Amino acid sequence: MSRKVSDAECSLRDLSGERWIRPEGQRQAPGERTLIRAHGGGGNSNNNNRPSAAMATAAGGELERAARRQFQGGDNPRFIYLLATFAALGGFLFGYDTGVVSGALLLLKKEFALNELWQELVVSATVGAAAVSALAGGLLNGCWGRRPCILLASFLFTAGAAVMTASGDRYTLLTGRIVVGLGIGLASMTVTVYIAEAAPSHLRGRLVTINTLFITGGQFVASVVDGAFSYLERNGWRYMLGLSAIPAIIQFVGFLFLPESPRWLMQKGKTQKARRVLSQIRGTQNIDDEYEFIKNNIEEEEREAAGGDTVLWKMITYPPTRRALIVGCGLQLIQQLSGINTVMYYSATILQMSGVQDDTLAIWLAAVTAFTNFIFTLVGVCLVEKVGRRKLTLGSLTGTALSLVILGIGFLLSARASPSITLHPSGHNSSCVQYKSCNNCMLDPNCGFCFKMESPNVTESSCVPVSNRSETMAAWGRCSNASEFKKEGLSWAYNFCPTVYSWTALLGLILYLIFFAPGMGSMPWTVNSEIYPMWARSTGNACSSGVNWIFNVLVSVSFLHLAQHLTYYGVFFLYSGLTTLGLFFVYGCLPETKGIKLEEIESLFENKLCTCGLSESDEGRHIEYIRVKGSNYHLSDNDASDVE
Repeated sequence: MSRKVSDAECSLRDLSGERWIRPEGQRQAPGERTLIRAHGGGGNSNNNNRPSAAMATAAGGELERAARRQFQGGDNPRFIYLLATFAALGGFLFGYDTGVVSGALLLLKKEFALNELWQELVVSATVGAAAVSALAGGLLNGCWGRRPCILLASFLFTAGAAVMTASGDRYTLLTGRIVVGLGIGLASMTVTVYIAEAAPSHLRGRLVTINTLFITGGQFVASVVDGAFSYLERNGWRYMLGLSAIPAIIQFVGFLFLPESPRWLMQKGKTQKARRVLSQIRGTQNIDDEYEFIKNNIEEEEREAAGGDTVLWKMITYPPTRRALIVGCGLQLIQQLSGINTVMYYSATILQMSGVQDDTLAIWLAAVTAFTNFIFTLVGVCLVEKVGRRKLTLGSLTGTALSLVILGIGFLLSARASPSITLHPSGHNSSCVQYKSCNNCMLDPNCGFCFKMESPNVTESSCVPVSNRSETMAAWGRCSNASEFKKEGLSWAYNFCPTVYSWTALLGLILYLIFFAPGMGSMPWTVNSEIYPMWARSTGNACSSGVNWIFNVLVSVSFLHLAQHLTYYGVFFLYSGLTTLGLFFVYGCLPETKGIKLEEIESLFENKLCTCGLSESDEGRHIEYIRVKGSNYHLSDNDASDVE
């Protein structure tokens, strides 16, 4: 049935997502703004009315879009960005404390004589603790709120930094890394939810992605700090690990003055406080309709979720949230299986494996890779609201898989050109002396390579056991005394072989981060902050964050062991294959969430799982239906406004 358009006034109520058409003679309600008076004949003929209706609809659509831009401009962007920045300091600490270990590890293994197992413990203890606290964070967020959890994370960051700085043995160091890990896990799942719930829909993707920008910024700052303090003969690592207390204290003080999430307050029945917070965040903008929309949605969710079952069980048994949970956890799983934290935690070690011999040079080259990660995460911040989450993720995975192949080829070339071993000392019961090439020698963590460099050739080479006192010398033989063998022109290599292909590792790492950072670096966190309804948001983010950290542990703790059994190039070929599988998963299962209100995203998962991401015909379109006050009739297709 077509509606008549005579001398009716059209008005837009901000943020309601609905266009209201007030019949002639009805008084203007308070808070409404008249946008257009539709002129036209008042006859009963549909044919005569259609041109007027079309003109009014077109003019109304233009004015509606202009009004929406005006209303969106009424947000308080300065306060929103301030709020997001202080929250994202949790991301900065996440990046700093996970990234700083890359360079610090080269000094720590000498300071505390860390063997391969202890090196992996120092790295993986942090991410293991993060996995535990991320899973527990869902319960804490639901009971305490977002703000107290961020304050607790700041305290844990500060305490962990103090313990690591004061550590006098490997056990105290490990304790400090565990405390920091608890803060990282809690912050990783809370910060993105807090920002997403406070942000308006047209800024949400950009603001949530700022958290990932801060993560990569923290990793870059950590690598610069590593490089700067690597020149200190003693205790340089204490400064590296202890400086994280500064941003943690700043975040703690800042959050003493910032508000709680308005959606969490509303869910807990604190409606008046939620209205005040929402008004503070939105500034001069009229928040009545947004407030009512969120309130009604939460009430409807609570009615639907009523019962004695746990939230996780309700998520699993309710198809839309089950599909959202699979997509959210799948994205976090793919992020880790693509090897990102192997690249970030072991970037300096990877560069040494490729043939870079100097510790300080390896640390500074690792800083170059961290800077690349930061810059291209910034690119992702700029593109997320223009390109959309889905396309950005698909492009990122494609480039990441190809970059891992290049990285693997670089290590394969280095292995093929590996120097042969010419000297085989006798009279010693060691498996090291049996190896015939440097590459095979390096795959054994108990062996090192002693050689003389007569550029470009390697001569007088042998594979001998590593000293129990330090990896910088052999247990016996020509390279067992560091000061003596250097006078004789000999060199000692542990964990790398001299090669002309070392540049390929740096190229592969940079290409990897160029493709990974804009999409897969940030989209798993952004998408997970959006796709769950309010009643399941804390639990959904806790589960997906837990998956991220659990596989973070598995990948980081297994890298060096995988390299021994699959070779270095084999590991990166494996990561490339897993990334390709992830590409197919994302193509079939990830829908586009750009520009959609948080409360409306649940409807994207009403179809079967493998079809959620395939329907792109409506991408970029938002359908709004017109409600006519005082009328009760069925709307025709012409009564809908498509807002591009």
